[in-house]
This record gives sequence, structure tokens and C-alpha cells, in this order.
Amino acid sequence: MTRLTSRQQLGNQAERMAEQIMRKAGLSCVARNYRCRQGELDLVMRDGDTVVFVEVRYRQQSHWGSAAESVNRAKQQRLILAAQHYLLHHPRLANRPCRFDVIAAEGDPSNPASYNWIREAFTC
Repeated sequence: MTRLTSRQQLGNQAERMAEQIMRKAGLSCVARNYRCRQGELDLVMRDGDTVVFVEVRYRQQSHWGSAAESVNRAKQQRLILAAQHYLLHHPRLANRPCRFDVIAAEGDPSNPASYNWIREAFTC
């Protein structure tokens, strides 16, 4: 069994908290940590009829920029490619509207107040 680094553990904690926040807002989880050659989708959620691809970013400190700022154009492109791959392999969702959200957290990963949910953070 592989041991996770403390950084990976914090990232997992942030992803679980982000999912809880979104569930409380009425979204349902379709997939977690979907991986393909193009990249990884932290969460795939449903908001009514809309498929929501979610990138969760966590930073303990913002010395090197905020969590939200770390989702740069290159990261966005990888997320778009991963989302296209996901939809290609899940055709029942392919004709539904979709969006890309970012949940950025800084500080205490167990505190919901440290999470900023950016809906429609970027487009294809």
C-alpha cells in the first residue's frame, strides 16, 4: 500500500470538503479523480441537467500566488481535454450542457469558510 505524502493528504481533504460544499448546494457527484492521458478531473458533478467539471486547488500559503491563480491557461487546456475524453467515454452525458468550476481553498482545509467556489471559472 502506498503512503500518501502530507501534501497529498491535504489535497484529498480539500477535495472531500469541496465535494461536501457542492452536495450541500444541491449538486450530485458523478465521478471523483477521473484520470486519462490528457489529465485528471478532480470531481465531475451534476447541477440539474448540467455536467460540472471541477478543479479543486488548495494552498496552505499564498507565497507563490493564490490557489485560484494556479489554474492557468495550460491547466485549463488540460482540464478541457480531460473533460472531452470523459464525455467521449460517457455518451449519456455528451449532449448535456457543461461548465468548468474551480474551488480554491487557502489556509485550513477543514474550514468551509476557506473555500471559494468560482462557478464558470473558464470556458472552452
